[in-house]
Amino acid sequence: MTEDVYLTGITTTGTPHIGNYVGAIRPGIAASKDPGKKNYYFLADYHALAKNRDPDEISRSTLEIAAAWLALGLDTENAIFYRQSDLPEIPEFMWILTSMTAKGLMNRAHSYKAMVAANVEGSNKDPDKGVTMALYSYPILMAADILMFRATKVPVGRDQKQHVEMARDIAQRFNHHFGDVLVLPEPAIDEHTAVLSGLDGRKMSKSYNNTIPLFADERQLKKLIMKIKTNSLEPGEPKSTEGSTLYDIYKAFATPTEAADIEKRYAEGIAWGEMKQLLFAYVNDHIKPAREEYERLIADPAIVEAELQKGADRAREVAAPYLDQIRDAVGIRKLG
Repeated sequence: MTEDVYLTGITTTGTPHIGNYVGAIRPGIAASKDPGKKNYYFLADYHALAKNRDPDEISRSTLEIAAAWLALGLDTENAIFYRQSDLPEIPEFMWILTSMTAKGLMNRAHSYKAMVAANVEGSNKDPDKGVTMALYSYPILMAADILMFRATKVPVGRDQKQHVEMARDIAQRFNHHFGDVLVLPEPAIDEHTAVLSGLDGRKMSKSYNNTIPLFADERQLKKLIMKIKTNSLEPGEPKSTEGSTLYDIYKAFATPTEAADIEKRYAEGIAWGEMKQLLFAYVNDHIKPAREEYERLIADPAIVEAELQKGADRAREVAAPYLDQIRDAVGIRKLG
């Protein structure tokens, strides 16, 4: 039986927030400690170039995201943690895959179709206005990331499922021409992953500017929690937990028993101000130990860099010989 290989990409855009933590970071770190799983985690800084034109922001985000995962306990002895751009094998493999990828497949990518639709709705004469080749070819780079490590499972949200399916399509076409060289991946979608609302009640997202940074200091954390949108129900009036951002955030961090206690207090009419104070204290206590380690790593980026280089060396031990096999399959070979 083939061993399952899990691969998780983390795009280096923005500062990690608590929605990232409960949705991807926490389950990813738990998986990294499982000796029965082979896990790869990479910082997708090449992918970030398709979305971001600020070099300093990409660099800063790379540090913040790497420091966050390390501070929260990513097991870099059991799992492999690396930066995408430290592996020259990835862009070379991407070009090989590009030679096998149909343009029609790329035309169906959700991100590309959304941009074209926005241009058409805006009465733009050029439906491709603002579309870079990085954005258009994004699924091929993702396919290279996945296929390079023979990943069998790719943990993704439902909105990213298409990219894994495209990687599978590309691999099937490659194997049809060159033999069974590439492993076909499958998306691993956790139906129970928490999706948190932000300060304004919409999904917590950098694009909405409604996030709570994961390692905000105590003062900022309290200030942001106090800004979370609530309804006009008075203290003493029974309140529903359904659709309550305060409750959803608390539940994402709490034990089932603790969540049940808060549900009871909602029914008894807990005041919103009291609930916000309670939420701040609970989340702050949960995050505080990792926050201190995060601040230590941010202050000494060389520690983070050393971890990434260690991971890159381990990743290249896998990628380099496999790329040699792929190159041979497509006819790029030494002549004597």
